[in-house]
Amino acid sequence: MMRLNYQRHCYQLLRRKAMCGLFVLIFPLIFPCLFTPFTHASPSTFSEWNVPKPRHLRLLSSALQRERLTGEQSDLWAPLADQGWRPYLGSVNAPSLPQKSEGYLQVFLDGGLNQQRMGICDAVAVAKILNATLVIPHLEVNPVWLDSSSFMDIFDVDHFMNVLKDDIPIIKELPDEFSWSTREYYATAIRVTRIKRAPVHASANWYLENVLPVLQSNRIAAISPFSHRLSFDNLPSEIQQLRCKVNFKALVFVPHIRALGDALIHRLRYPPGQSRASSIDYLRETTDQNGKQIPQKFVVLHLRFDKDMAAHSACDFGGGKAEKLALAKYRQTIWQGRVLNSQFTDKELRSQGRCPLTPEEVGLLLAALGFDNNTRLYLASHKVYGGEARISTLQKLFPLMEDKKSLATSAERVHIKGKASLLAAVDYYVGMHSDIFVSASPGNMHNALVGHRTFENMKTIRPNMVLLGQLFLNKNISWSQFRQAVVEGHQNRQGQLRLRKPKQSIYTYPAPDCMCHA
Repeated sequence: MMRLNYQRHCYQLLRRKAMCGLFVLIFPLIFPCLFTPFTHASPSTFSEWNVPKPRHLRLLSSALQRERLTGEQSDLWAPLADQGWRPYLGSVNAPSLPQKSEGYLQVFLDGGLNQQRMGICDAVAVAKILNATLVIPHLEVNPVWLDSSSFMDIFDVDHFMNVLKDDIPIIKELPDEFSWSTREYYATAIRVTRIKRAPVHASANWYLENVLPVLQSNRIAAISPFSHRLSFDNLPSEIQQLRCKVNFKALVFVPHIRALGDALIHRLRYPPGQSRASSIDYLRETTDQNGKQIPQKFVVLHLRFDKDMAAHSACDFGGGKAEKLALAKYRQTIWQGRVLNSQFTDKELRSQGRCPLTPEEVGLLLAALGFDNNTRLYLASHKVYGGEARISTLQKLFPLMEDKKSLATSAERVHIKGKASLLAAVDYYVGMHSDIFVSASPGNMHNALVGHRTFENMKTIRPNMVLLGQLFLNKNISWSQFRQAVVEGHQNRQGQLRLRKPKQSIYTYPAPDCMCHA
């Protein structure tokens, strides 16, 4: 009997151990977020468990009940008036290419799509300055989004080379005798052909004094890193115009990006079945007398509110102590806590316009400007910090909001899935074909599209960050007061051309360098 009891006891112990082992194995599968390291792309465990609530309930409730103002709508959607400026990219009779090149120029570009785009433009300009043959630029793997897309994966390389054939010689790959000149080669030791310390916004003379001798001695020079490495000032007009020619004419996305972008644009213009718009007035406005669908206008909203930006801003976004702790830990992990904004209070940052707008705040801005709940809104963003919970308020204000996933099938998106640069390329393409473009916060995508749309004289709304920061701090402001202040504060921020000032980017402010006053 004692032996039987002992065997039962042993069996129960083994069973408990087995159950514990099984629990240890399946627990990470049930709660994977607890075992995910803090990285650039991973979401915060804390923010997922504490659903962010609306911070401006008084304004939000009024905005949800806003009435449609017909006259205001027509002004909103009216195309930008002719401002008297025209694109100008230099003389038609450009000088022919020199008979002999000084050598091959390689550049290695880091950053996201739009930072790399500007780097490509600068690389062409530097090749022109040096009388060098440009090798199609190498795009580094982005450490944030881990996208390994190459130049040829994103841009139409044959179009690029054809548009610039009279400006500089370009090759897709180095000749066999220089095949050793690779990223791996420069990563292993100091090489005489690598220019490692090109200063930010270097002058043309710097390249002539420091890079040209390397080219002449070795017939090849590789510049890495090469982001923001050419000045915007004191350059010949033909170099400035060449940069714009690259940006606005030579850089065209590959056919499958354009095809997907065209499909999204068509579905925004001609929504199938109007299934999400039930009002009789809306249906009447979207069909003509013969029942034929009228093309609809739409806004592209670039919502830059990822975890990187939220953490780096050091602002409070209403997620409570858990969110503050998560963002503080993220700042410590990524930047070792060295974030300039951390020394200021949330109130100070907001009053200075240094906090990115949340989806809720962007929605309130658009509603105050006069966009009603029948506005077709395309959301251009990669990852929104806080996920669907944070976007839900914006969705309530604009129920016809769409994005790549809602407009295209998974089969149509298969070539861009998980590739941040290609996803951004689709958003850029749709943004260049929208009636109105709005960017929630400054950044490379904002700068690139503002400049490109200025070049084409297209309406672009630039949020007044200082004004909005101060308005959102006032918890007693009424909807009518908020609305009046927003409208008045954005009258001259809807695409009106601004001339470039010293040190400003030619890609954001193409006039007067690349435009002429007619």
